[in-house]
Amino acid sequence: MKNAELVFIPSPGYGHLVSTYELAKLLTERDDRFSITVLVTTPAKKTSLDTYTEALIASSPAHIRFLHLPPVEPVPLDLLHKSDEKFIALYLESHKTCVKEAIINHVLQPNSVIPLAGLVIDFFCTSMIDVGNELGVPSYLFFTSSAGFLGLMLSLPYLHDEVGTAFNDSDPDLIIPSFVNPVPVNVMPGFVFNKEGGYISMVNHGRRFKEVKGILVNTFQDLEPHALSSFLGQDGIPPVYIVGPLINHKDDGNQQNDQIKRWLDGQPNSSVVFLCFGSAGSFSGSQLKEIALGLEKSEVRFLWSIRIPTPTPAAAPAPAPVASEDVDYKEVLPEGFLERTKKRGFTCGWTPQVKILAHKAIGCFVSHCGWNSILERIWYGVPVVTLPLYAEQQMNAFEMVKELGLAVEMKLDSRSGGDHEIVRAHEIEKAVEYVLKGDNEVRKRVKDMSEKSRKALMESGSSFASIGNFIEVIQGDNQ
Repeated sequence: MKNAELVFIPSPGYGHLVSTYELAKLLTERDDRFSITVLVTTPAKKTSLDTYTEALIASSPAHIRFLHLPPVEPVPLDLLHKSDEKFIALYLESHKTCVKEAIINHVLQPNSVIPLAGLVIDFFCTSMIDVGNELGVPSYLFFTSSAGFLGLMLSLPYLHDEVGTAFNDSDPDLIIPSFVNPVPVNVMPGFVFNKEGGYISMVNHGRRFKEVKGILVNTFQDLEPHALSSFLGQDGIPPVYIVGPLINHKDDGNQQNDQIKRWLDGQPNSSVVFLCFGSAGSFSGSQLKEIALGLEKSEVRFLWSIRIPTPTPAAAPAPAPVASEDVDYKEVLPEGFLERTKKRGFTCGWTPQVKILAHKAIGCFVSHCGWNSILERIWYGVPVVTLPLYAEQQMNAFEMVKELGLAVEMKLDSRSGGDHEIVRAHEIEKAVEYVLKGDNEVRKRVKDMSEKSRKALMESGSSFASIGNFIEVIQGDNQ
């Protein structure tokens, strides 16, 4: 058996990079014959993602290295406001030449003794399949979201051939093999309604999924048994390997994190509602006020990570993250709210989400239902209240509530971007009270799934076995 090199190509999003790095660590820890090179795009203007990447580079084990790709000609920013998906697709496709050059110059050197066994590409990076083909190495897809959503992406080309255009809100429910129930159109990802290129970009990605040699999915068997079984025996679908749950448990050591921990340490077990909406989740002033009123009326303890939208920076590779550390919360919250709730509430900007979910004081999580957040709260057995915002989060919320019974529905079809979609205070009050003040069935299911999530990565677990199968395939091709 030989040493082998894999080149990882993530898309430039915080959630994508986190799980990509965790997968790289998992593979190198499982089999020390692997070396992994992670290629990172370089935006024209520094963002918080760059700070995170620098921290990863500083702490990376010896078998993982990061290479920064040179900046490329920027994609017109006006496209970002029309379609995130098309913008990101074009941005990543513009890196094909420099990706190939980086691999040739840094991985395929004449004196290299470690052969390149393949590319592991993010699902937004399907254009990089061409690079793998040109270099004569296989490409593997790393799908950072759910198996349910993977099923939609694999079905999307067929659905497009049936519909012929982007979807409409009035369309009937859809039959998607990876879901037990018909899926309402109003919980479909926003890109299916985008007529500015986002929908077609995702259809094209879905078509190319079938060109890879295998698909790695950040999930586990007990969480999505129906979705995973739907891929078996399907013509044209590559082998699917389950590799999750991939979770970054490391604390970044921020000073405010210590303040948060001290506050949580003073709260009773399972008594605090944690509200956090991801690296790019933010709300209008009107929605913030409704959330505040709902928390105040409920009289529950709460920890609230508040984020305010900022303008998109020049030549951003993706929708801009939001700033929050310098915000005067009194300007965006109802007058007197902070004073009235100071004995039972803590408001802050960026939070160490995983460390908070792990704390015994947390009893409820109000979340945007990003896939990483779903896996994290399952790992720690925390019930979630759904408030999706963008991307595939509505579909994630639908799957958690209607398919799996692992979440409490507040909204399934909420979307960021307007006061007409505001969630009212009484809805927030009702949902958090239901989770905190009763021994409900959702809490029991989540606790059970928490145990199963941990077993999945143990030696006898489903993900452990599947990762072993993937390693055997890589090493078999490397003979």
